[in-house]
Amino acid sequence: MRLGEIEVHPLVAGRFRLDGGAMFGVIPRVLWEKKMAPDEKNRISMTMNVLLIKAGGKNILVDTGAGDKEDAKFHEMYALGHSLLEGELAARGLTPSAIDIVVNTHLHFDHAGGNTSRGEDGRIAPVFPNARYLVQRSEFDEAMAANERNRASYFSENYKPLFDEGRMELLDGESEIASGLAVEPLPGHTRGLQGLMIHSGGKTGLYLADCVPTSHHIPLPWIMAYDLYPTETLATKKRILPEAARGGWTLFFEHDPSVLAATIEQEAGGRFVVHPLKDDA
Repeated sequence: MRLGEIEVHPLVAGRFRLDGGAMFGVIPRVLWEKKMAPDEKNRISMTMNVLLIKAGGKNILVDTGAGDKEDAKFHEMYALGHSLLEGELAARGLTPSAIDIVVNTHLHFDHAGGNTSRGEDGRIAPVFPNARYLVQRSEFDEAMAANERNRASYFSENYKPLFDEGRMELLDGESEIASGLAVEPLPGHTRGLQGLMIHSGGKTGLYLADCVPTSHHIPLPWIMAYDLYPTETLATKKRILPEAARGGWTLFFEHDPSVLAATIEQEAGGRFVVHPLKDDA
């Protein structure tokens, strides 16, 4: 799809499952299971939808999925399939070396695992050798000081080698990364979560990352139990979603297997209605 002069392609980097109760927080199962049916282990099926953006002669990737570095036990726990990202890029005539910028919305394994690969000798290498990797400084600091609450999501091999080699740049708040493209702080899931705002030709888009992981998380109280700062998530949604509805923004969902992009409408009572879009819209 195009937003003004900017070409935007949602790509499916992989598929996995997470606990449905954790994905929907305080929302009772009797409500969320009507939206996303769980398996026998109470896990719901999700995708890792990243963005490929072509703008100003640059190829920009927003998030990289889980990658392929983890062992069989890890793959079984999360019903994690192999990474599909390189194949998705190849289908669009690109190799990993063609990527100029990688934006990490945050550094959890399902968003940054595809940053790096592990060779047969165990060495970690960047998957995108010519790219600058961009993340919020507050996110990097939180990942490097991971504790008992968030340690299961942060794997240092996904980001520390890149930082040590000078490939990872730390941002402080809203930052323009190319003409018409700027990272947008969306705190709550993590304090340093960022999305990507797209402005071109009178069109606006926003990659919501884990602030609103699926279209089913649009209602204000539908917030993940995985969020470290849920009241901040709520404040972020209250700030972003009414403006998105008024402006007719295209919203991109990172974990929705059915709706990769949509617009939303806010009714008189405050309820949001989701209108899915197709990739060629």
